[in-house]
Amino acid sequence: MILAKRYTNIQRISLITEAVQELDLELEQPVRMEEEREVELQVEEEHEVEKESPCLVEPNTQGVIRGGDLFGYVGIEAVLDQMKRKTMKSAFEFNIMVVGQSGLGKSTLVNTLFKSKVSRKSCTPNYEEKISKTVHLQSISHIIEEKGVKMRLTVIDTPGFGDQINNENCWEPIVMYINEQYEKYLKEELHVNRKRRIPDTRVHCCVYFLPATGHRLRPIDVEFMKRLGKIVSIVPVIAKADTLTMDERLEFKQRIRQDLQTHGIRVYPQKEYDEDTEDRILNNKIRENIPFAVVGTDKEHQVNGNKVLGRKTKWGIIEVENIEHCEFANLRDLLIRSHLQDLKDVTHYIHYETYRVRRLNESNISGLGLSALSLENGTAEKNDAESQL
Repeated sequence: MILAKRYTNIQRISLITEAVQELDLELEQPVRMEEEREVELQVEEEHEVEKESPCLVEPNTQGVIRGGDLFGYVGIEAVLDQMKRKTMKSAFEFNIMVVGQSGLGKSTLVNTLFKSKVSRKSCTPNYEEKISKTVHLQSISHIIEEKGVKMRLTVIDTPGFGDQINNENCWEPIVMYINEQYEKYLKEELHVNRKRRIPDTRVHCCVYFLPATGHRLRPIDVEFMKRLGKIVSIVPVIAKADTLTMDERLEFKQRIRQDLQTHGIRVYPQKEYDEDTEDRILNNKIRENIPFAVVGTDKEHQVNGNKVLGRKTKWGIIEVENIEHCEFANLRDLLIRSHLQDLKDVTHYIHYETYRVRRLNESNISGLGLSALSLENGTAEKNDAESQL
């Protein structure tokens, strides 16, 4: 009996053990299946990455290597220092034309822009104001140096413009002068042995002075800017803006912008020349302020212990460089600090290229070709030399 009971207990224990083992297997099976499934998914993902990797890593057809891809410092940025040193050794040219009737302060404004005596009146000894019978252009050049950077500034003045009773075709001498500078540059380019650095006498910017009448553009203003806006960059300004109240100034500027749009007059900066979004945002702000209401003076006054350029009146001092008083600072930033190089680029790549293509097409139509222009130039120079002899 005892043996029978022990056998029975052993059987029960074995049955219980088997049941526990089966239960453990049932519990471990989902875990193992889950682990096996994760391993399978991982293997599948690795295979997919291996399959997709040739598509993801495309060949660098443009050859653009960023700074993070370089093994170390190369020194490419040093080219900026090289360009700066080269520019500082030789002065770069900037040619500005001022157009407007007498008494609008053209010479004074140019002196204020460059803070030096650069205008025709300031540099001509014993100068007397005379109203010329015709528009006669006069230019004067200076070398201006600031912090080691040299600039050859040429100021082209237009005495006699708009001062006559009959101003018919008074813009023709100005158009002729601008085209002559393009022609001179073109002939220098076409020489067989041309100069390493061609002298640049092309007009990079034309500042057009509008009288502060408070009305609209005059017919002479419309005709001039329509004709010259196609061959040179025009920046219109309202001269002696301190003669207008703030409300009159705003209304006058709005009327001028409407007239510019109505007559299709192109003034700088033009929308089609905006290169990217950053330029477009900056130029839109400039276009909203055109024409600039400016005041010019070369005299300094004490304001709160500081010397400022300004015009003294009975009611106070009009500070030229104060944006609250006038927009001279905006004009200066446009012409010198932010868009000087762009003005030169637009002159070279837009206006000069348009003239060059037209002249070369004319020479091809007439059957002369490229050599004719250079030969014509050489013959003209020879004739001039013989006539001088």
